Amino acid sequence: MNEAKTILVTGGAGFIGGNFVLRQMRRNDVQVVNLDALTYAGNLDTLESIKDDPRHSFVLGSIGDRSLVDYLLDRYQPEAIVNFAAESHVDRSIDSPEAFIQTNLLGTFQLLEATRKYWRGLPSEARARFRFLHVSTDEVYGSLGPEGQFTEESPYRPNSPYSASKAGSDHLVRAYFHTYGLPVLTTNCSNNYGPYQFPEKLIPLMIHNGLHGKPLPVYGNGGHVRDWLYVEDHCQAIERVLEAGRPGEVYNIGGNNEKTNLEVVETLCDLLDEMRPEAPWVPHRQLITFVEDRPGHDLRYAIDADKIRRELGWRPTETFESGLRKTVRWYLDNQTWCRRVMDGSYRGERLGLERMAEAG
Repeated sequence: MNEAKTILVTGGAGFIGGNFVLRQMRRNDVQVVNLDALTYAGNLDTLESIKDDPRHSFVLGSIGDRSLVDYLLDRYQPEAIVNFAAESHVDRSIDSPEAFIQTNLLGTFQLLEATRKYWRGLPSEARARFRFLHVSTDEVYGSLGPEGQFTEESPYRPNSPYSASKAGSDHLVRAYFHTYGLPVLTTNCSNNYGPYQFPEKLIPLMIHNGLHGKPLPVYGNGGHVRDWLYVEDHCQAIERVLEAGRPGEVYNIGGNNEKTNLEVVETLCDLLDEMRPEAPWVPHRQLITFVEDRPGHDLRYAIDADKIRRELGWRPTETFESGLRKTVRWYLDNQTWCRRVMDGSYRGERLGLERMAEAG
C-alpha cells in the first residue's frame, strides 16, 4: 500500500469540516491533521468515533496563529490544506461582525501567508502536487430574483458581514494564485444540511424545537429560497475537486434542490409526524410561527453546478427528500449529541484541552 497522504484540515470539528474529516478517516490512504479553534460551533463530540485513530491528529488552535500554523506545516508536511475554518452564521454576523472579519478575512490571510512560505520551500515534485482548497459559500454572490442561477462568473455582491468577510477571503485566495502562483482551489456551496450541524441553523433547529413542542420560527412569510445540499454530497465534491480540480479555478457546488424556507419546515413537520406519531403536538405544522424578517435577508440563492459536473464528473447522490429523511433520522438517533450541544456540556472538552496546554 502507498504511504498515506497527509491533509491539514482547518475547522475540522465544525459541521462540514467534521463530516469531511470523518469521510477521510473511512479511507486507508489519508491521515488528517485537524486544526480547530473550538469556538461555539466546534464540537469534539462529532469526532468521538475517531478520537483513538492514529491517523487523526487534533490540534486546538486558530488559523490566525501564524507560529502554530508554521509549526504544523513544518512538522506534518501536508500535501494539501482544506480550509473550512470560518465564522458562518448570518445572524451572529449582524450582531457581532468583528469575529467574522478576524477569522474569515485576517485568519485566511495568515493561513495563506504560512502556506506560501511552506509551499515555496517544498521540493519541486512536492510543490507540483500541493493544493490549497478554500471552502466558501454561495452567499458571496448576493441575492437572486425569481429567475437565474449563480455561476462561477457571477459578480460578488455580499449583503451581510458574514458574506462580505467570505467574499474578501475568496478574493485573497484568488490573488495568491495570480500573484504568487500558489495552487489554490475555491469551492462555493449552497446551503448544507445533515448530521452534526449546530442547532442554530434552520433544519436542526426545527427538528430540535419540533421534538420538544416548541415554536418553529420562520422569517417573514417563509418565501426565502435556498438550494439545499446534503453534507455528505458536499464532502464528496470537495474530495473530487482536491483530486482533479484545476489550480486557480472556482467550482460551484449545489444540490439542485431549491426550496422555500416554509417548504423545508413543512416537510420536516411531516417527517416528524411520521417518525414521532405519539407526540402530543401532532401535527407538527401547528407549531410553525412567523417572525419578523432579519435585516439584509437575501431572497433567493440557486447554484449552477454544471462546471463541476462537466469537468470533474460530480453530481449529488441524495435528493432533498432522501437527504432530509436521513437527517431527521440521525437527529432522532443521536439525542445525546444534541443534548450536549443544547446544554453547553460539549464545551467542556475545550476547557480540558486548554488546561492540558497550560500544564504542558
